[in-house]
Amino acid sequence: MVRTVDRAPGRHRGRNELSQYERLRDEWWRPGGVFASLSWLAEARARLVPPAPRPGAVLVDLGCGGGLLAPWLAGRGYRHVGVDPVATSLRVAREHGVTPLAGDAYRVPLASGCADVVVAGELLEHVADPARVIAEAARLLRPGGLLVGDTINATMVARLILVTLGERIPGVVLPRGPGGRLRFRPVIAAGIHDPDLFVPPGLLRTAARAHGVDLQVRGLRPGVPGLLRFVATGRGPVTMRAGGSSALLYQFRGRRRGRPPGETP
Repeated sequence: MVRTVDRAPGRHRGRNELSQYERLRDEWWRPGGVFASLSWLAEARARLVPPAPRPGAVLVDLGCGGGLLAPWLAGRGYRHVGVDPVATSLRVAREHGVTPLAGDAYRVPLASGCADVVVAGELLEHVADPARVIAEAARLLRPGGLLVGDTINATMVARLILVTLGERIPGVVLPRGPGGRLRFRPVIAAGIHDPDLFVPPGLLRTAARAHGVDLQVRGLRPGVPGLLRFVATGRGPVTMRAGGSSALLYQFRGRRRGRPPGETP
């Protein structure tokens, strides 16, 4: 996550606050936890990343959180650098093999052209100016470098499913409470999203094109059988499937124009 600034200051107090990630630090890798869906998305995001193109290749993971992308990149040959402003999240990411870097996705403390791949997954819907994050990602990329990510579309469908319903459906069974009563946790942590920050794909395409990256966008959705099982039992995994409608979630992928240094026509 980057330090968030509400696009309409004062209207959404309590939503999209960084302090939530401090409170939820034990949820990053807990099976069936409130961040379970982020691990499903990380697996799908990793499918967009090819093996490292050269020895010493660098992948910069903006808003890396607890490092959920790490196991899906194992063996692909990258130095995985995770950027996040939340110290507890970076400590968790380090435990999973990520090189942690405290920073803001608007101003990443890395040199221009340092990265073979930049990842911006489940990040852009948490920032006030996603175009600025895209510009910073493009700055980090080497010529020919790859930008990949995913985010939530700015649609009424996304608001309904991910906020209105997702924060209220009691789909994850917790250990029994006092008196043996069943307890439930909502599928999505309350307040984790501010729907006013959801991102239309056209905005990203325009911003990326202005900085030399041509993005392709495709829809992303959870497999229905796995999702129903998770809602009923809290057990995963759920496979995310690419293609179809982008009204809820979408992935993006594109290369920075130009040839890598040393490559001849």
